[in-house]
Amino acid sequence: MKGISTKAGAKNFSPLHNAGFAAFFPMAIRKFGLLTLEYVRRMGVMGIFFLKTLLYTLVPPLKIYRCLKQIQFIGFQSILLIVLTGGFSGMVLGFQGYYSLSRFGSDAFLGPMVGLALIKELGPVIAALMVTGRAGSAIAAEIGIMRISEQIDAMELMGLNPYRYLVVPNLIAAMICLPLLTALFDVVGIFGGYLIGGKLLGVGAGTYFGEMAHYVEMKDVLEGVYKSLSFGVIIAWVCCFKGYYSGIYTGFGSEGVSKATTQAVVLSSVLILVWDYFMTSIMF
Repeated sequence: MKGISTKAGAKNFSPLHNAGFAAFFPMAIRKFGLLTLEYVRRMGVMGIFFLKTLLYTLVPPLKIYRCLKQIQFIGFQSILLIVLTGGFSGMVLGFQGYYSLSRFGSDAFLGPMVGLALIKELGPVIAALMVTGRAGSAIAAEIGIMRISEQIDAMELMGLNPYRYLVVPNLIAAMICLPLLTALFDVVGIFGGYLIGGKLLGVGAGTYFGEMAHYVEMKDVLEGVYKSLSFGVIIAWVCCFKGYYSGIYTGFGSEGVSKATTQAVVLSSVLILVWDYFMTSIMF
C-alpha cells in the first residue's frame, strides 16, 4: 500500500502532469510578446511626438517669449554647475594625464590630451548629463504636473497648441544652450588642466597651449558642436515626451509625475551615451 501511495503521489506532483506548470511557458511567451509590442508602440508614439515637434518648430509662429524664458532656465541657470564640473574635470585630466604621459617621457603632450578629451568627448557628454539632471528633470516634472492637473486639456479646449507652448520652446532652447554650455565647459576644463599641469606640475604655458593649438583641429571642435546639438535634441525630446504622457504611461497623481521624471532622466542619460558612441564611430 505504501508503494502504491508513493507512486500515486509522485505521479500527482510530477511537473509533467501538472497543468499549471505546463501552461507556464505559453503564458510567459505571451506576456513577453505583449510587453514587446507595448514597447514598440511606445517607440512609435515617441517618434510621432518628435516629428510633430519638428513640424511645429519649422512652421511659424514661434513663441519667442517662451523660447527666451527657457533659454534663461536651461542655459543661464546652468552656468555655475557647468563651471564647477568643467573646472574639476579639467583638473582631474591634468593630474591623470601628466602622470600617465610622464611614464613615457611625453608630458609635453598634456595640452593636446586634455584639449582633445574635453572637446571631443567629455565636454559634450558631461555637460549634457548635467543639464539633464538639472533642467531636464524640471521640464518633465512641470509638463507632467500640467498633464495630471488637466491644464494641457484646458489649453486644447481653448484652441491653444500645447506643442507650440510647451515642447517647441524647450527644443529650441536646448539646441541653443547645449553648444554654448559645452564650449564654456571646454574652456574652463582646459584652464583647469593648465592650473594643475602648468602651475602645479611644471608644464610650461607655451608647451601646454602651443601643442594644443598644433594638434587640435577645427574638425575636432565641430565634432563637439554636432554632439552637443544632438544631445540638446535628445534631452528636450525625451523629457518633454515623458512629461506630456505622464498621466497615460506612469499613472496620475504625484507618484506618476515622479516616475515620469525619473524615467526622463534615466532614458535621456542612456540615449546620450548610446548616441555618443554612434556619432564617435561615424566621425572617426
